[in-house]
Amino acid sequence: MHQDGDSKVLVAKRGSITSQEVFVRPVIEVVSLWCTFGTGTRLDVGSNKAPTLTVLPPSSEELSKETTASLLCLANQGFPSDWTISWKVDGNSKNHHASRPVLEKDGLYTWSSTLTLTVQEWTKAETVICEAHQTSQPSVTQTLRKDDCSG
Repeated sequence: MHQDGDSKVLVAKRGSITSQEVFVRPVIEVVSLWCTFGTGTRLDVGSNKAPTLTVLPPSSEELSKETTASLLCLANQGFPSDWTISWKVDGNSKNHHASRPVLEKDGLYTWSSTLTLTVQEWTKAETVICEAHQTSQPSVTQTLRKDDCSG
């Protein structure tokens, strides 16, 4: 066991199973504890926290040179890691690509989702909504109004 201030790391091995416990000092009233069993089963325990969402529109360069328009939803400082992101364009659900959550040094997770539209879909769109969902917490949304975008 290694202990440093309020932080503690414990690694135990029983037969062929290795368990690692990590306690991270509270940051912004968030306590995170996780265990990793064997080669990757992970149990997260900590204070629930909704992520902050930021929606980035396609760049004017992409719109002028490509046939697609990529929007990015950044989800920052959420806990636990099982938040999912969904998109709606003018009220209609859209398919997207989501990244895997990344555990940051503060014990919270960051991840992103990319929505790819045709330039024609983007031109017609009025609102684009990114929504983060988690079973035990209220959903979080961020709306991008096309009229608020330059270009």
